[in-house]
Amino acid sequence: MYTGKLVFAQAIDHLPLHTLRRCIQRYNGNRHVKRFSCQDQYRCMAFAQLTYRESLRDIEACLNAQSNKLYHMGIRSRIARSTLAEANEKRDWRIYADFAQSLIQIARRLYADEDLGLELDNTVYALDASTIDLCLSVFPWAHFRQTKAAVKLHTLLDLRGNIPSFIHISDGKLHDVNVLDLLLPEPGAFYIVDRGYTDSERLHQLHQALAFFVIRAKSNLQFRRVYSRPVDKQTGLRCDQTIALTGVRSARHYPDPLRRIKYYDAETDKRLVFLTNNFTIPAITVTDLYRYRWQVELFFKWIKQHLRIKSFFGTSENAVKTQVWIAVSVYVLVAIIKKRLDIPASLYSILQILSLTIFETMPLNQLLTEDDPDMTHSDPHNQLNLFE
Repeated sequence: MYTGKLVFAQAIDHLPLHTLRRCIQRYNGNRHVKRFSCQDQYRCMAFAQLTYRESLRDIEACLNAQSNKLYHMGIRSRIARSTLAEANEKRDWRIYADFAQSLIQIARRLYADEDLGLELDNTVYALDASTIDLCLSVFPWAHFRQTKAAVKLHTLLDLRGNIPSFIHISDGKLHDVNVLDLLLPEPGAFYIVDRGYTDSERLHQLHQALAFFVIRAKSNLQFRRVYSRPVDKQTGLRCDQTIALTGVRSARHYPDPLRRIKYYDAETDKRLVFLTNNFTIPAITVTDLYRYRWQVELFFKWIKQHLRIKSFFGTSENAVKTQVWIAVSVYVLVAIIKKRLDIPASLYSILQILSLTIFETMPLNQLLTEDDPDMTHSDPHNQLNLFE
């Protein structure tokens, strides 16, 4: 007797599977494949992310224990860890990178009207990188230091909905600032970065592309003051200046004026100096914008805690990138479900519920919108306030 779709199948229904098929065709993903297709691979890896599986053996044991439900999950062949390992090693990771990017575009449209709490109509991005430490003997391709390996996850986060709009996976040696060369600047958007991205030439390229940036200035900044504006010191502001860079290289690479804002944070007893190329927004808004940069740090902390991107199911570069991109797509999928079904619970709560009910047949919207005060109001980790 038919009792309805599995929760897993209902979640997968929110994916544009026709787009996944096009991505597979683009890179000949199913070439010479007889049984275990790329769609089966994606579903198995998505299952592993949603249910916190620790290894290929773990995935194999759990799915084969529910073998009578595999067909209803959309998986058309029996699961063997050797088959899944071979798929992760050999099937082009760009299939899942392109698919994740298509999901990101869907999610950004859904969250485009989110309120940032700032009187800004501009898109606001936070750019940062997070390092995932690896063993050099197991991951020799991911060079970092003499006795250490690592991969870096460079992420540009759209702060309306906290959706990653750009992700680049590199070995640990790539300096953060080099990622600015890979970005296609969006005119009118704000890019919030920390001091590690200080490079006058690259920042000037953002300026020439009609994009705005907010960056924390280094202590050895060489400049001369051109003009000062009055500030309300009760707000924490100490100065709002127009400056010109005077360093030998910086003046040549960034010949236009900059805005320098000094702010005193009473809570931490720190004096912070910011640089921006926007001269129209209030000075206090610039400081608020930089405060929002912390959202990308929370994003990294969140996905490291609740998705499987710190321990990997394969050791090759292709396997690692496949797992990371599928993890990103699962994160975005949960964000899409939250928005489409208008679920008040946090992403953390949604993931916890899905992990325990993946083989149930209860309607997804009913499952995730039950009036459970513990689900909607509890917050076991302060860092997850971002996703409520």
